[in-house]
Amino acid sequence: MSARLPVAGPAEVRAAAARLIRADGRAFTAVLVLNALAAAAGLAGPWLLGRIIDEVRAGAGVAAVDRLALVVLVCAPVQLLLARAARFVGHRFGERTLARVREEFVDRTLALPASVVERAGTGDLTARGTADVAAVGTTLRDVGPELLISSVEALFLIGAVFLLDPLLGVCAVLAQAGIWWALRWYLRRARPAYLAEGAATSEVAEIVSATTAGARTVEAFGLQRRRVAASRDALDASRRTRMRTLDLRSVFFLSVEISNVLPVAVVLLVGGALHARGAMSVGAVVAAALYLRQLESPLDTILMRVEQLQSSGASFARVEGLARAPRTGAGSPSGTPSGAPSKASAPVDDRIDVRGVRYAYERGGEVLRGVDLTVRPGERLAVVGPSGAGKTTLSRLLAGVDVPGSGSVTVGGVPIAGLDPEQLRRQVVLVTQEHHVFLGSVRDNLLIADPAADDAALWAALAAVGADDWVRELPDGLGTELGPGGRPPAAGHARPPGGAPVTDGSRAQQLALARVVLADPHTLILDEATALLDPATARHTERALAAVLEGRTVIAIAHRLHTAHDADRVAVMEDGRLTELGTHEGLVAAGGAYAALWHSWHGEHPPGS
Repeated sequence: MSARLPVAGPAEVRAAAARLIRADGRAFTAVLVLNALAAAAGLAGPWLLGRIIDEVRAGAGVAAVDRLALVVLVCAPVQLLLARAARFVGHRFGERTLARVREEFVDRTLALPASVVERAGTGDLTARGTADVAAVGTTLRDVGPELLISSVEALFLIGAVFLLDPLLGVCAVLAQAGIWWALRWYLRRARPAYLAEGAATSEVAEIVSATTAGARTVEAFGLQRRRVAASRDALDASRRTRMRTLDLRSVFFLSVEISNVLPVAVVLLVGGALHARGAMSVGAVVAAALYLRQLESPLDTILMRVEQLQSSGASFARVEGLARAPRTGAGSPSGTPSGAPSKASAPVDDRIDVRGVRYAYERGGEVLRGVDLTVRPGERLAVVGPSGAGKTTLSRLLAGVDVPGSGSVTVGGVPIAGLDPEQLRRQVVLVTQEHHVFLGSVRDNLLIADPAADDAALWAALAAVGADDWVRELPDGLGTELGPGGRPPAAGHARPPGGAPVTDGSRAQQLALARVVLADPHTLILDEATALLDPATARHTERALAAVLEGRTVIAIAHRLHTAHDADRVAVMEDGRLTELGTHEGLVAAGGAYAALWHSWHGEHPPGS
């Protein structure tokens, strides 16, 4: 089970909502004022109809009826225009607020340490960024304005009944007690039910995402049945949570429908009794009944929207929960920080020290067993060893992605994992085999690393990794749009409509390396970062990077030993331990594990074999 990202509590959700309202307070005030005016205009019709009835019973002529009817006709379009204006302002308020929610979500997501995202699973983050943000958007754009309009209208209608006769007002409120009981019953159960539904949806997304990403591995190890079973379990859990919320809605709406007819019936009975005693006119009874009849529509809207508000409120709690996620490398595998302060001081230099480091994953044995290593500023260090030796785990600790279970990993005397993301990116950058081409132009993909870079700097970064030639051949150079589903145009032809040039694995990886050049960190960790490049291109790229990063520290997790040959020192990892450390020539001459790897790489037999 993945470690889920945090969820905001009710108080935090209310505070976040208040913050969003304050950010656009003038628009929110305008929505309230327009809604109040529209509701006030809507009160005129029933009251004037009651006056018409009383005037006719008193013997008034056609002129009096026509005069009052004309006022009714004037009030109707005024109410319509005010209501439309309120909706227009409300929707604009909702869209601007939704933009703020999305921007905050993106900022918080980018600030999350990689280890936090990996432990939570990409499915949870994806569900929050898609379904949950969309639900919040629907609330802000549609549910929120309608709820405001209906609430103001309902308050005005109930107030109008009290003005006609306080006794009728009390009867109307008491007759609606069933609705308030049903609402209270529902609200107690809705939030946890919708949060459970959201968590189950995230689990389904995580299962699908993990299975899709590892499809080849699943096939290779014959894990199809296990993954299908896991998917069915997740879907079954999701179905149960959805049925729970459906059950709640079914009981709630049934109670509301039954309770809707009671206020009008009670007011007619009580009003009729009062009229029989001469304590109330027929017009007042009719007006009160019409007000309560009108109340059904906004009340239904309120109750329907309250139900949607519970769902979107749970979504907002999940979106806002990212604010509570840790902002540092956050903890050992067990979730307990080890030697990582919440706020680190600035490193005094660029020296990296690894002391007595041990590390174990949650669902596995110990991967690193007492590793000691010092990486000097400006050094080129190659880390080699067989698969499963702990090379990648060590690179993650050096990059601050994870925190050791025991021991320490420091840069300039400061724990690497204790640095905030901005400090960390200026110190160390980890480049792996994983890469991503973002929708947008080549220029957009590069400016992510350095928004202030000009085109000359972009071309220099591309040249450093050997990617400038193929970028120059693109239809629009740096301005060429990249993305899925595109294909390069034939020679002498324009780019196909809606198409985008394909960036295969090697080109996408070159773009990722160019971003590293632009980021300009003092330490660069390459975890088999050139694995997808052909040998000639990989060697050219590695040499170009070494030239560009002259004077900076380069740590290469090497699977091709020519990388180790070019390094200042070579560290050999075996079974989670650092067994050899020295220069290429020295280790080959020593005749140990590295020498065996080197001779095997060249297809030679070790001396003396």
